Amino acid sequence: MNNFDVLIVGAGPIGLTCGIESVKRNISHLIIEKGCLVNSLFHYPTNMTFFSTSDRLEIGNIPFVSHGDKPTRREALEYYRRVADSWNLNIHTHEAVTDITSNQGIFTVHTSKSKYSTKNVIVSTGFYDYPNNLNISGEDLPKVMHYFSEAHPYAYLNIAVIGGGNSAVDVALETFRRRSKVTMVVREPSLKESVKYWVKPDIENRIKEGSIKALFNSEVKEIRETEIDIQTPFGMMTIKNDFVFAMTGYQPDYQFLSKIGIDVSGDESRVPKFNPDTYETNLEGLYLAGVVCGGMETNKWFIENSRDHAAKIFNHI
Repeated sequence: MNNFDVLIVGAGPIGLTCGIESVKRNISHLIIEKGCLVNSLFHYPTNMTFFSTSDRLEIGNIPFVSHGDKPTRREALEYYRRVADSWNLNIHTHEAVTDITSNQGIFTVHTSKSKYSTKNVIVSTGFYDYPNNLNISGEDLPKVMHYFSEAHPYAYLNIAVIGGGNSAVDVALETFRRRSKVTMVVREPSLKESVKYWVKPDIENRIKEGSIKALFNSEVKEIRETEIDIQTPFGMMTIKNDFVFAMTGYQPDYQFLSKIGIDVSGDESRVPKFNPDTYETNLEGLYLAGVVCGGMETNKWFIENSRDHAAKIFNHI
């Protein structure tokens, strides 16, 4: 069995930051990622632009130079590859952690390929892989998606976009510009205040002119092969539909967190139990880092404001 001082679950930007901290302190480490490097960023829309400027996404004192005011997904993927290479991080991609057990202060990390022994574990798994379900009839149809890559395949089709945040707005605008007939279904009375300021006038003008139809205070109640039912303030409405993009947000992998013994009980926000000064969980030697610390409050932690988690964890280790 391979032995390490620290094993890090998740090779996102904050997982990489933890790896960098290991190298700085001459602590042996291994980063295990079930997908590719920065897997969540890889699954962002192909043409996505970040909200933040590139300097706020920098880690490991490696400059992030962007061609525009705000970096693109492609630039970010290249940047984090460069970070991993620069710090010579020990990373295993496409290897899923299936369980973590402990005995007398030593953790055994079980994966889809091997087993590892370590004194400390840092879970930095994010939440993007686990969408919030609609829990309605028809959600399991192939036409229903919780992720969006690019708009071209949906040109000229009837598209429903569920949600009123940044992801929903991006899908609505991109598909509209490929001649899709777009209907937004928003449970709240308006779009979210967090919609990117440079995008908000665009979506509001498209809705105002009727190019994109928006149904506020409304919910999709049933999805069928060629149509959907929507409960609106004016009654039930049935519209033609080819694809549904349910941009309803995401949540941590609570099943995994509970399985390894992390306390996720509590109020409806389901924030995992951890020490805010050290990020150690209710299990000694097992830490959380990054957006997973927010539980269902997925708008609390980002790359920008969780880069310091690694230093606090390693100070405690």
